[in-house]
Amino acid sequence: MRTLEDSLTCIQSHQASIDYYLFDVQNGEQPLLSFTAYLPDNFPRTGEFVGLTPDGSAMDYHLRRLTFSIEQEDGEKDLVLRQNPILMDLPAAEQKTPLVLARNISDFVIECWDTNAMQWDTEWDATNIIPPLVRVTLAFSGQNSGGEQIITREISFPSGTMPAGVQAPGYNGSGGGYQNYINGNGGSPPAGAPGATFNPYGSQP
Repeated sequence: MRTLEDSLTCIQSHQASIDYYLFDVQNGEQPLLSFTAYLPDNFPRTGEFVGLTPDGSAMDYHLRRLTFSIEQEDGEKDLVLRQNPILMDLPAAEQKTPLVLARNISDFVIECWDTNAMQWDTEWDATNIIPPLVRVTLAFSGQNSGGEQIITREISFPSGTMPAGVQAPGYNGSGGGYQNYINGNGGSPPAGAPGATFNPYGSQP
Protein backbone atom coordinates (compact mmCIF):
# COMPACT_ATOMS: atom_id res chain seq x y z
CA MET A 1 0.00 0.00 0.00
CA ARG A 2 2.91 2.33 0.72
CA THR A 3 4.26 1.77 -2.80
CA LEU A 4 0.85 2.64 -4.26
CA GLU A 5 0.65 5.82 -2.18
CA ASP A 6 4.18 6.94 -3.01
CA SER A 7 3.77 6.39 -6.75
CA LEU A 8 0.39 8.13 -6.98
CA THR A 9 1.77 11.26 -5.28
CA CYS A 10 4.38 11.42 -8.09
CA ILE A 11 1.80 11.17 -10.88
CA GLN A 12 2.34 13.23 -14.07
CA SER A 13 0.06 14.38 -16.88
CA HIS A 14 0.72 16.68 -19.86
CA GLN A 15 -1.83 17.90 -22.41
CA ALA A 16 0.63 18.13 -25.30
CA SER A 17 1.33 14.38 -25.24
CA ILE A 18 -1.63 13.02 -23.30
CA ASP A 19 -1.40 9.53 -24.85
CA TYR A 20 1.70 8.90 -22.74
CA TYR A 21 -0.10 9.85 -19.53
CA LEU A 22 -3.39 7.95 -19.66
CA PHE A 23 -4.88 6.98 -16.30
CA ASP A 24 -6.24 3.44 -16.65
CA VAL A 25 -8.45 1.70 -14.07
CA GLN A 26 -9.94 -1.78 -14.38
CA ASN A 27 -11.82 -3.74 -11.75
CA GLY A 28 -13.34 -7.21 -11.73
CA GLU A 29 -11.61 -10.50 -12.42
CA GLN A 30 -8.45 -8.83 -13.78
CA PRO A 31 -8.04 -5.59 -11.81
CA LEU A 32 -5.43 -3.12 -13.01
CA LEU A 33 -4.20 0.38 -12.18
CA SER A 34 -1.84 2.07 -14.65
CA PHE A 35 -0.48 5.64 -14.82
CA THR A 36 2.69 7.65 -15.44
CA ALA A 37 4.80 9.08 -12.63
CA TYR A 38 8.13 10.86 -12.16
CA LEU A 39 9.71 8.61 -9.56
CA PRO A 40 12.45 9.32 -7.01
CA ASP A 41 15.76 7.45 -6.78
CA ASN A 42 14.57 5.41 -3.79
CA PHE A 43 11.51 4.00 -5.56
CA PRO A 44 11.69 0.20 -6.00
CA ARG A 45 13.78 -0.90 -9.01
CA THR A 46 14.77 2.63 -10.03
CA GLY A 47 18.33 1.31 -10.33
CA GLU A 48 17.25 -0.61 -13.43
CA PHE A 49 16.24 2.62 -15.18
CA VAL A 50 18.73 5.21 -13.91
CA GLY A 51 22.53 5.10 -14.14
CA LEU A 52 24.73 3.34 -16.68
CA THR A 53 23.94 0.43 -18.95
CA PRO A 54 26.42 -2.49 -19.17
CA ASP A 55 27.97 -0.85 -22.26
CA GLY A 56 28.44 2.45 -20.41
CA SER A 57 25.53 4.42 -21.91
CA ALA A 58 23.75 6.80 -19.55
CA MET A 59 20.14 6.14 -18.54
CA ASP A 60 17.77 8.63 -16.92
CA TYR A 61 14.28 7.17 -16.96
CA HIS A 62 12.72 8.64 -13.84
CA LEU A 63 9.52 9.18 -15.82
CA ARG A 64 7.91 5.75 -16.11
CA ARG A 65 4.56 4.07 -16.60
CA LEU A 66 3.56 1.93 -13.63
CA THR A 67 1.10 -0.94 -13.93
CA PHE A 68 -0.27 -2.61 -10.81
CA SER A 69 -2.13 -5.86 -11.44
CA ILE A 70 -3.04 -9.22 -9.97
CA GLU A 71 -1.35 -12.38 -11.20
CA GLN A 72 -2.06 -15.96 -10.23
CA GLU A 73 0.65 -18.57 -9.81
CA ASP A 74 0.39 -21.99 -8.16
CA GLY A 75 -3.10 -21.15 -6.94
CA GLU A 76 -1.93 -17.93 -5.24
CA LYS A 77 -2.87 -14.41 -6.30
CA ASP A 78 -0.17 -11.75 -6.01
CA LEU A 79 -0.20 -7.97 -6.42
CA VAL A 80 2.61 -7.15 -8.85
CA LEU A 81 4.15 -4.01 -10.33
CA ARG A 82 5.67 -3.55 -13.78
CA GLN A 83 7.50 -0.41 -14.94
CA ASN A 84 8.65 0.94 -18.28
CA PRO A 85 9.93 4.31 -19.56
CA ILE A 86 7.02 6.01 -21.32
CA LEU A 87 8.72 6.06 -24.74
CA MET A 88 9.79 2.42 -24.53
CA ASP A 89 8.14 -0.99 -24.52
CA LEU A 90 7.97 -3.01 -21.35
CA PRO A 91 11.43 -4.55 -20.76
CA ALA A 92 11.55 -8.33 -21.07
CA ALA A 93 12.76 -8.65 -17.46
CA GLU A 94 9.80 -6.63 -16.17
CA GLN A 95 7.36 -8.69 -18.23
CA LYS A 96 8.79 -11.98 -17.01
CA THR A 97 9.60 -11.14 -13.40
CA PRO A 98 7.50 -8.22 -12.10
CA LEU A 99 8.03 -6.88 -8.60
CA VAL A 100 5.76 -8.78 -6.17
CA LEU A 101 4.30 -6.29 -3.69
CA ALA A 102 1.89 -8.56 -1.79
CA ARG A 103 0.94 -12.24 -1.78
CA ASN A 104 -2.27 -14.15 -1.05
CA ILE A 105 -4.47 -11.35 -2.41
CA SER A 106 -8.17 -12.16 -2.58
CA ASP A 107 -9.30 -8.78 -3.94
CA PHE A 108 -7.86 -5.57 -5.39
CA VAL A 109 -10.36 -2.75 -5.90
CA ILE A 110 -9.68 0.75 -7.24
CA GLU A 111 -12.36 3.43 -6.84
CA CYS A 112 -12.16 6.98 -8.18
CA TRP A 113 -13.97 9.99 -6.77
CA ASP A 114 -16.45 11.33 -9.32
CA THR A 115 -16.78 15.08 -8.79
CA ASN A 116 -19.93 15.22 -10.93
CA ALA A 117 -21.87 12.50 -9.15
CA MET A 118 -20.09 13.21 -5.82
CA GLN A 119 -19.56 9.53 -5.14
CA TRP A 120 -17.04 6.71 -5.56
CA ASP A 121 -17.00 4.93 -8.91
CA THR A 122 -15.27 1.65 -9.85
CA GLU A 123 -15.16 2.73 -13.50
CA TRP A 124 -13.09 5.59 -14.91
CA ASP A 125 -13.70 6.07 -18.64
CA ALA A 126 -12.05 9.51 -18.86
CA THR A 127 -8.54 8.10 -19.12
CA ASN A 128 -7.07 11.49 -20.13
CA ILE A 129 -8.24 13.01 -16.83
CA ILE A 130 -6.77 12.21 -13.43
CA PRO A 131 -9.29 11.83 -10.59
CA PRO A 132 -8.68 14.00 -7.51
CA LEU A 133 -8.96 11.09 -5.11
CA VAL A 134 -8.55 7.33 -5.30
CA ARG A 135 -9.64 4.69 -2.81
CA VAL A 136 -7.66 1.45 -2.94
CA THR A 137 -8.75 -1.72 -1.17
CA LEU A 138 -6.54 -4.77 -0.74
CA ALA A 139 -8.00 -7.96 0.72
CA PHE A 140 -5.75 -10.81 1.87
CA SER A 141 -6.98 -14.38 1.87
CA GLY A 142 -5.93 -14.99 5.49
CA GLN A 143 -4.39 -18.41 4.87
CA ASN A 144 -2.06 -17.93 7.84
CA SER A 145 -4.25 -15.85 10.17
CA GLY A 146 -7.44 -17.84 9.64
CA GLY A 147 -9.49 -14.85 8.44
CA GLU A 148 -9.57 -12.32 5.62
CA GLN A 149 -7.70 -9.07 6.22
CA ILE A 150 -8.83 -5.92 4.41
CA ILE A 151 -6.81 -2.71 4.08
CA THR A 152 -8.32 0.44 2.54
CA ARG A 153 -6.62 3.77 1.85
CA GLU A 154 -7.94 7.00 0.40
CA ILE A 155 -5.11 8.63 -1.53
CA SER A 156 -5.09 12.27 -2.61
CA PHE A 157 -2.57 13.47 -5.19
CA PRO A 158 -2.04 16.21 -7.83
CA SER A 159 -4.79 15.79 -10.41
CA GLY A 160 -4.10 18.77 -12.68
CA THR A 161 -2.81 18.29 -16.23
CA MET A 162 0.16 20.41 -17.31
CA PRO A 163 -0.96 22.85 -20.07
CA ALA A 164 0.50 22.32 -23.52
CA GLY A 165 2.12 25.76 -23.48
CA VAL A 166 4.43 24.78 -20.64
CA GLN A 167 5.98 22.12 -22.87
CA ALA A 168 6.67 24.59 -25.69
CA PRO A 169 10.36 25.25 -26.48
CA GLY A 170 11.65 28.35 -24.74
CA TYR A 171 9.05 28.37 -21.96
CA ASN A 172 10.63 29.72 -18.77
CA GLY A 173 7.64 30.04 -16.49
CA SER A 174 7.46 33.82 -16.79
CA GLY A 175 5.94 34.57 -20.16
CA GLY A 176 8.45 32.75 -22.37
CA GLY A 177 7.78 30.25 -25.12
CA TYR A 178 4.10 29.85 -25.86
CA GLN A 179 3.11 32.81 -23.67
CA ASN A 180 5.33 35.09 -25.75
CA TYR A 181 3.88 33.57 -28.89
CA ILE A 182 0.25 34.21 -28.01
CA ASN A 183 1.13 37.73 -26.80
CA GLY A 184 2.80 38.53 -30.13
CA ASN A 185 6.26 38.82 -28.56
CA GLY A 186 7.95 36.02 -30.45
CA GLY A 187 8.37 32.52 -29.09
CA SER A 188 7.44 29.18 -30.60
CA PRO A 189 3.92 27.76 -30.64
CA PRO A 190 3.50 24.17 -29.48
CA ALA A 191 2.68 21.45 -32.00
CA GLY A 192 -0.89 21.78 -33.18
CA ALA A 193 -1.25 25.46 -32.29
CA PRO A 194 -2.06 28.02 -35.04
CA GLY A 195 1.18 28.99 -36.74
CA ALA A 196 3.07 25.93 -35.58
CA THR A 197 5.36 24.18 -38.04
CA PHE A 198 5.17 20.45 -38.65
CA ASN A 199 7.82 18.39 -36.86
CA PRO A 200 8.34 15.09 -38.71
CA TYR A 201 9.94 13.58 -35.62
CA GLY A 202 7.01 14.31 -33.32
CA SER A 203 7.05 16.16 -30.01
CA GLN A 204 8.87 15.05 -26.90
CA PRO A 205 6.66 14.24 -23.90
